[in-house]
Amino acid sequence: MTDKDKKPVFEDAFTELRETVEALEAGDLSLEAATQLFERGMKLAKACNEMLSTAELQVSRLQRSFGEQMAMMQAPPKLPGEPDGQDDEDEDDA
Repeated sequence: MTDKDKKPVFEDAFTELRETVEALEAGDLSLEAATQLFERGMKLAKACNEMLSTAELQVSRLQRSFGEQMAMMQAPPKLPGEPDGQDDEDEDDA
């Protein structure tokens, strides 16, 4: 596997994207070089966006899992034969 085939780490890709933007903004490139640099920048932007989306999905899953775990910890355990909820208590008061 060559260096070009490896998936970039977000920080590395973002740094390269920033450098690409700075080089394009400097404006001292030939049309061909600027076009190639722009194409590389677009690929880097896409890769960064995909990595951010993946990370966001992972965080959402972790938050949902954590919320479910906390809800289970806060709910008192039900014992066999124990009434399910408040409705049974209201009937006893009537």
